[in-house]
Amino acid sequence: MLKKLLISLGLLGVVAVGAGGYGYQKLTAFSQQPINVQADQFLLIEKGTSSQKLAKLLEEKGIVADASLLPYWLKLQPQFSKFKAGIYSLNGVNNVEELFKQLNSGKEVQLSVQFIEGKTFKVWREQLAKANYLEQTLANKSEAEIAQALGIPHEKLEGWLAPETYSYVPYSSDLDLLKRAYQRQQKALDQAWQNRAENLPLASPYEMLILASIVEKETGLASERPQVASVFINRLKLKMKLQTDPTVIYGMGDRYDGNIRKKDLQEATPYNTYVIDGLPPTPIAMPSEAALKAVSQPDNTPYLYFVADGTGGHKFSRTLDEHNQAVRNWIKIEKSKKSEAK
Repeated sequence: MLKKLLISLGLLGVVAVGAGGYGYQKLTAFSQQPINVQADQFLLIEKGTSSQKLAKLLEEKGIVADASLLPYWLKLQPQFSKFKAGIYSLNGVNNVEELFKQLNSGKEVQLSVQFIEGKTFKVWREQLAKANYLEQTLANKSEAEIAQALGIPHEKLEGWLAPETYSYVPYSSDLDLLKRAYQRQQKALDQAWQNRAENLPLASPYEMLILASIVEKETGLASERPQVASVFINRLKLKMKLQTDPTVIYGMGDRYDGNIRKKDLQEATPYNTYVIDGLPPTPIAMPSEAALKAVSQPDNTPYLYFVADGTGGHKFSRTLDEHNQAVRNWIKIEKSKKSEAK
């Protein structure tokens, strides 16, 4: 009887070892099971997700055909059990083990939208609406309503948002992104105002923001911004009209077709600085931090005029006679370019 009992126990041991080996092979095979994903597919893992809930999610999304072994596999491979909440890209992920390496990395997918300096809120809003995987909560809101949601004490958003490339995780909101842009611009404006030169003819940070937007539109050369700013500062001190074309264009709105005519320069709009005295009522574009610094600390120059020099920069002049000669030179350069093009 004892001999039979020992034989039986031995057989049970063999069966148990065999079953264990079979189970181990099944779990190992599960780790290499291919996953089914689409191009640019994301996976959202919510906080508090258990291994059982994650297995159900993977099946529901069709990523893993049968994820019933997942909780057992994670017990066998505990290094993969510390998956983190977040949104993950599944690009380049081929099997279950690679998937869990991704989920344990904590490296959430990052998307981005670029807001370029010198552009208007209208242009930025169009970009925002096209941003991939960004929750659109502002589509039916007016500009004034968006400004109110951001806590901006003006009905127009022009100038109040900082040009930058903003990263975001999928399914975050457009409002959250604009809040970051507003906070960044507010900080830059506060610093520029605190560090401003003495005796600037600007009554408030908002006036500095308005002038910075004009400087931003007038030159694309960073090295020129302090000189351009000095021209407008000098004109404001002398109570001369600013006479800057970008303000005319902004005042024309959608009527602008790429050309400014004499009648446009004479049209009385709130933004036409050939007609109005001083600054326009609001910024005309989104100024960069560099433009704010240029207005805050303009070069000390005698210049009152500038005109394009044909090379991408500008010729600065002290007197109207000098300026008129610079204009004639620019016209010659432009005519020469057109002749060469023919």
